[in-house]
Amino acid sequence: MRNVVGTPERGWLPQAFAVVALVTALRLIALVFNKAELFVDETQYWFWGQNFDFGYYSKPPLIGWLIRAVTDLAGSSNPFWVRMPGSVLHGITALVLGLTAARLFDARTAFWTALTYVTLPFVALGSLLISTDTVMAPFFAGAILFFVKTCQTRGAGSAVLAGLCTGAGFMAKYAAIYLIPGALLAALFLRDFRPGWRNAVLMLVAFGLMIAPNVIWNLTHDLTTVEHTMDNAGWVRTGAHLNWSSLGTFFASQFGVFGPVAMVALLWGYLRGGTSARAGLAFLSVPALAVVLVQALLDRAYANWAVGTYFAGTILAVSVLGPRMRRISLAINLIPCILLPLLTVLAPWPVIDGKPLLQRYLGRAELSHAALAIGHETGLPVVSENRDILADLFYQNRNGDVPVYAVPPKGRPGSYYEQMFPMPAGLGQVVLVDRDLPEGCSPSETRDLPRGGYWTRYDVKAWTVNAECLYAH
Repeated sequence: MRNVVGTPERGWLPQAFAVVALVTALRLIALVFNKAELFVDETQYWFWGQNFDFGYYSKPPLIGWLIRAVTDLAGSSNPFWVRMPGSVLHGITALVLGLTAARLFDARTAFWTALTYVTLPFVALGSLLISTDTVMAPFFAGAILFFVKTCQTRGAGSAVLAGLCTGAGFMAKYAAIYLIPGALLAALFLRDFRPGWRNAVLMLVAFGLMIAPNVIWNLTHDLTTVEHTMDNAGWVRTGAHLNWSSLGTFFASQFGVFGPVAMVALLWGYLRGGTSARAGLAFLSVPALAVVLVQALLDRAYANWAVGTYFAGTILAVSVLGPRMRRISLAINLIPCILLPLLTVLAPWPVIDGKPLLQRYLGRAELSHAALAIGHETGLPVVSENRDILADLFYQNRNGDVPVYAVPPKGRPGSYYEQMFPMPAGLGQVVLVDRDLPEGCSPSETRDLPRGGYWTRYDVKAWTVNAECLYAH
């Protein structure tokens, strides 16, 4: 391993900082003119932050806390402020990965690591939409940096910081746990990646202390997030079956997530072996990809589920690529970097077959405002059992006085709204906003709602019904 005494090369940092800062600034400017409405997950994360807790229905709490802090400081919950942390966090991640590359390789690799990461396709998307992957990213990168530094210097302080960063990443998204088997593999097979027993204990203690609040929250809330994670895994509930189509689709999607040249370089880095530094990065990178590939084979997997692969993976891919291929990779990745924010600024254009390309990010606010206006006009609560509708209703009602509730679930809650904001007993009439009218409910009034953007393909209506029929439902 290079720089075994822990003295990284630093000549790259001013140039990398300038480039990353420029890219981040341009993304923030584009975000000001972004016409894509908050997606259902984004409004849910915003709403979590309005109700401080150590855990939430489907994810750990850090994203909700972050959005709450930013919007409180800004004095606004407009989409720009909800999404603003994304590009900043990815910019920080790029520089942290560069610091790790400088420790393991050289200044040129460090510069290209920062430049490559900040232009990756999943980073371009994550700078437009706030997600748990984005909040996890700088902590995941920080954990890798301090783990490497601990192995080089055997410093206790670096070990504690490695554990704290891993724990903070876990508090953003549970996928940060992939760091632990990666570090174990690296330590098992490579002398240069052994932090020492004392430091290993310090890392685990720091990690445990950081995640303890969320663990306790889960234990006192019926393991809510664990149950949801098992739901997502699919085969845990229904049994495993080999789904080769799903595996192929997921694997192919990773060339879009990470970029085609970078992905080929990463796979070659896994196979090539070589220096201790490359082997260590391969061990730190591969657990997430391996686990999600198995998940895709047994059931299904979303394209972003293996993002934990690409932090150490970026450094490994850049170290494998020669100067010419680094430039080709950058040129290809710049296409989504430019195209994605441009599409959000130009929305609803382009329109294909009569539908906006970004249709799923449009039309939600219009429907919510219309539904809330009916609730305000009638003085009745607005209720729904549709998570997409509820997420935007709560967000659009942030400055209003219309009571909003979820239809009570029959069994285990299926969303944060059913868990924390079910319709209370004893209500009379309510305005039900949904795609379907439950059997047994006879509306006293039916109103049409706007069907633009995402809702073009659905006929969502507002029915005035007696709450009693929804309790029975």
